[in-house]
Amino acid sequence: MPVEHRITVAAPADTIFALYADVPNWHTWDPDTKRARLDGPFAVGSRGRLTPTQGNTVPMVLTRVVPGRAFTAQSRIPLFCMVFEHELTPLAAAQTEVVHRVSFTGPLSLLLAPLMTRRLNSGLPVTLARLKALAEGVGARISSQSGRYPA
Repeated sequence: MPVEHRITVAAPADTIFALYADVPNWHTWDPDTKRARLDGPFAVGSRGRLTPTQGNTVPMVLTRVVPGRAFTAQSRIPLFCMVFEHELTPLAAAQTEVVHRVSFTGPLSLLLAPLMTRRLNSGLPVTLARLKALAEGVGARISSQSGRYPA
């Protein structure tokens, strides 16, 4: 059973997607990420590594990227796979519904999924709140500048 949390953000989807595409800075909005890197562009098939704040570094691959709308990253270790889905749905008045969903597969999921589900149910709301605060702050800076994502 997937774990899913959502939040409404007062920023356009493109602003949030730019934060997603900035992989080395995921730790600024995801407190469960210590370090992340992607060896290539933010595109399907690009591989990288993610180090959680608790646990070992794991490989990841982008399996779905829809600019401004969604991306999916998959982390696979022997006998266990985690799929992280991120969806952006534009709403009225420059707001966006943000959905983060995590699912588990593989023989070890019977053992690891309950533990991971507890962690995710406490961590994802914090992650989404931090993403919201960052995106809304970035959105405010964009509108006061030239309409571009700040460097």
